[in-house]
Amino acid sequence: MSELPRGVRLGVDVGDVRVGLARSDPDGMLATPVETVPRDTAVATIAACARETEARAIMVGLPRTLSGAEGPAAQKARQVAEELVAELAGDPDPAEVRMVDERLTTVSAHQALHASGRKGRKHRQVVDQVAAVMILQQALDLERSAGRRAGELVAAAVPEPGAAGGPEQEDG
Repeated sequence: MSELPRGVRLGVDVGDVRVGLARSDPDGMLATPVETVPRDTAVATIAACARETEARAIMVGLPRTLSGAEGPAAQKARQVAEELVAELAGDPDPAEVRMVDERLTTVSAHQALHASGRKGRKHRQVVDQVAAVMILQQALDLERSAGRRAGELVAAAVPEPGAAGGPEQEDG
C-alpha cells in the first residue's frame, strides 16, 4: 500500500444557496467543520482556504441518485469543481480537486442534527457544514483503507480551438 502525502484535505458540500466547507488535520484522520458560505462566493472562499491551509486535495460531494444517476444537483457540484480547478490552475502546486459520491449525506446530516436536539429551523445554518464533514470523513476513511485518494480526479478543462474569449464569432 503506497503512502499518501501528508496535508490538509478540504470537503465541500454544494447546495443551491449555500456551500458547506470542512477540513482535515494534516494526517487526514479527522474532518471538522469550517464554515458555510454563500454559493456565489464559494469558489473564491474555498480556493483561499486551500491556499491558506496548503491543502493537498479538495473533495467535492457528488450527489448521485440512489440508482447512481446524476441529476441537476450533480451538475452544479461538477460545475463548482471545474471552477475550483480553473481558480487554482495558476498556483505553483495546486490542490487536486476530486468528486466523491455523497449519496444521502445531507439526509444523514439532518438526522444527526435532529438527534442532537437542534431544532429544524436552525438546521439550515449548519447542515451544509455537517454534510461537508460527512463527505470528507468518508473520503478520509476510504483513503486510509485503499491507500489512494478517494473519488474521481477533476482535470483542468482544455480550451477548444477558438474558445479563448468565449463563444466563437464569425468574422465579417
